[in-house]
Amino acid sequence: MAGRLRAPTGRYGGKSAAERQAERRRRFLEAALRLFGGAPGYRATTVAALSEAAGLSTRQFYEEFRTLEDVLAALHLQVNDWAEQAVLDALAEAGRLPLAECVAALFHAYAASVTADPRRIRITFVEIIGVSPRLEEQRLERRSRWVDLICAEAVAAAARGEAAPRDYRLAATAFIGSVNGLLHDWSAGWVEATLDEVVDELVRQLLAVLRPPGWTEDSP
Repeated sequence: MAGRLRAPTGRYGGKSAAERQAERRRRFLEAALRLFGGAPGYRATTVAALSEAAGLSTRQFYEEFRTLEDVLAALHLQVNDWAEQAVLDALAEAGRLPLAECVAALFHAYAASVTADPRRIRITFVEIIGVSPRLEEQRLERRSRWVDLICAEAVAAAARGEAAPRDYRLAATAFIGSVNGLLHDWSAGWVEATLDEVVDELVRQLLAVLRPPGWTEDSP
């Protein structure tokens, strides 16, 4: 995202302007994860407080971002990118396993990424909600990517004869809502279960969607 001020060019301290800019951006996002995902939260954080937490100046903030909302948007995308990459890596490893084992591997990878830091859950499921129409659209777009991933894998499983052939978009959308709600409630302490138990429950739910009662691998 372009800021309002032009960043300096040339080399300084052995680093190029692009390298210094990337480092500043990283430090602002790390500070945002601490403040937005912990205390005091996005709505109570100021540009000055974020800059101080990053060990940078407000001038440097405006070289990278226009507003704190831009920071939250970037952080939300980053957290989702981490989780998506974890799932894709797991899929590359487990894609040839039987369906139940593959689904379990994917959800363990997703849960491990999202819950690796409780602040990631807060960014993804709490702080992003109700900020602005722009961020709501971004949140729904990223959720749609997860729906697309589930639908693609469900269709592939059906083509292999491991799942029932059907249009999975509605079911996948409902299931993503279940994933988000359960992981949020678990992280908030409202669900008395281990993370493995939470993942196992989600795996059972998805397998029930893919293999409804009465369906067998011999079904047409």
